[in-house]
Amino acid sequence: MNEIIIILPVLLFSVIFHEFAHGWMALRCGDDTALRAGRLTFNPVPHIDPFMTILLPLFLIISGSGVIFGGAKPVPVNPYLFRNGEKDNLKVSFSGPASNLVLAAAAIGVLAFTISIYRVFPSPLLQTFLRFLYVMVWINLILANFNLIPIPPLDGSHILAYFLRGEAREFFARLQSAGFIPLLVLIVVGNWIRVGGIGLFGWLFLPSRLVMALVERAILG
Repeated sequence: MNEIIIILPVLLFSVIFHEFAHGWMALRCGDDTALRAGRLTFNPVPHIDPFMTILLPLFLIISGSGVIFGGAKPVPVNPYLFRNGEKDNLKVSFSGPASNLVLAAAAIGVLAFTISIYRVFPSPLLQTFLRFLYVMVWINLILANFNLIPIPPLDGSHILAYFLRGEAREFFARLQSAGFIPLLVLIVVGNWIRVGGIGLFGWLFLPSRLVMALVERAILG
C-alpha cells in the first residue's frame, strides 16, 4: 500500500508532464490546438483518460505484470498547422518520451546528491524522499520505454511511420486508425505468453530495466 501511495502521484505527474511536452512542442511548431483546448496546464483534470490513467494501471497491478505504467488523454494536435510538416510531427511525437527521460535524469541527479547526504545524516524523512526519487526514475524510464514502442497509438508508432514509405506506410496508417485495439491486443496477449517466467509484454521493457540496473550500480553501489 505504501508503494501505491508513492507510485500513483508520481505516475500522474509524469504522464501529465509527458502530454504537456507534446502540446508545448506543437505550439513551437505552429500548432496552438492544445493551447486553445486548455491542455497546456499541469491541472490533472483535463488530462485524465478513463482507460490510460485509471483502468490500465489498475489492470497491470491486478494482473501482476511486474510493470506499472499508464498515460494521460492525448493532447489534440493538428499536423496541418505545423510549419515543417512531417519533421515537426516527428518532433512532437518524440517530445513526450524525451520529457520523461529529462524527468528521469533530473531525478537521478537529485537521488545521487540525496544519498550522499543520507549516508552522513540518515533520517526516516530522507529515506522516504529517496524512495520517492527512486520511483520517479523508474516510472519515467518505463514511460519513455513504453511510449517508444512502435505500436499505435503510442508515440513510437508515429516515429516509425515517419521513416516508412510506400505500402508499408499505407498499412501502418490503417493500423493507426484502429485506435487502442493494437495496444490492447499487445498487452493482453503479451501477458498470457510467458518466456523465462516473464510475459512477452514485459520483455519489451528490457531497455528501461537495463538502464535502471546501471543507475542502481552507479549510485547505490
